[in-house]
Order: sequence, then C-alpha cells, then structure tokens
Amino acid sequence: MWKEGNRIHFQTKTQETGDIVISNAYVDLVPTSGVSAKIPSEGGNLQSTLIFKEIGRHLQDVGHEVVKKVNAVFEWHITKDGSTAAKWTIDLKNGNGNVYQGPAKGSADVTVTLSDEDFINVVLGKLDPQKAFFSGRLKARGNIMLSQKLQMVFKNYAKL
Repeated sequence: MWKEGNRIHFQTKTQETGDIVISNAYVDLVPTSGVSAKIPSEGGNLQSTLIFKEIGRHLQDVGHEVVKKVNAVFEWHITKDGSTAAKWTIDLKNGNGNVYQGPAKGSADVTVTLSDEDFINVVLGKLDPQKAFFSGRLKARGNIMLSQKLQMVFKNYAKL
C-alpha cells in the first residue's frame, strides 16, 4: 500500500498463488471534525498515475539493468474525455532510469498518447498495443519501434 495525500491505495494477493484478489482499492482518511481535508492526488483520479508510480518504485531496484536494455525516453500523454489529463515521462536512457510527472526533460524518443482506460488495459494485457495503434486508440510519434521494448517494462515491473 502507499499513501497519496489523505488517500491510502492498496491491493491484496493470496499468499498461496500470488493472485490479486483486490486491486485499485483505496481508503480516504478524513478528520474526526467532519471537515474534509482531502487533497487531490497529482493527475486527478487517473488510474494510470498508480501504474507510473509503481514503475518508478520498481526502477529503484532494477533501473540500471532496464536502462541497458531499453535506452530510450518515453513521454506519455494520458487523456480523459478527449483532453490531455496528465503527462508522464519514463526515462530509461539516463542513470538508473526515472519516472516523473510532466514532459520529458530534453527530447523524448517516443511520445505516446492514449486514454487512461486504454493505458490500464494495455498494461494489464487486455488491449494489444499494436491493435490500439492501428485502430487509432493509441497514437505514437518518434521512434515507434522502441515502444515494443515497453512491453518488457510493463510485464516485469508494473505488477499491479
């Protein structure tokens, strides 16, 4: 679990199989006075925010290895209701890798635009990125061949 503002996000897995039994769950902490002290998380209520943060946590442990294999900077434009709701950067070119909210510092090798819902489905393996690209649900600029290396990142380092 992790805390963002006054919200604690969590998931649970069965100890025997490791299967996720509760995901995308959270608890809001409120003061006993009844006055709301809710602080909105960055990126609003986007589900993708949790995944980007989880990828960032995993990179702290294995970033150097991933940077050697991928060697690219990916900028993400996550949309909600047709408008850009958040921008994230996954830097797998410099140092031990880094994930941060905002546009790439410098130039991105690949810029990917897709909805929050489609991003979640791509990460969970429910939506094939190539099919999403050819159907227009996923847009990519730059060296789009590098985007194939992202499947390794999602499969190995965003286990939500």
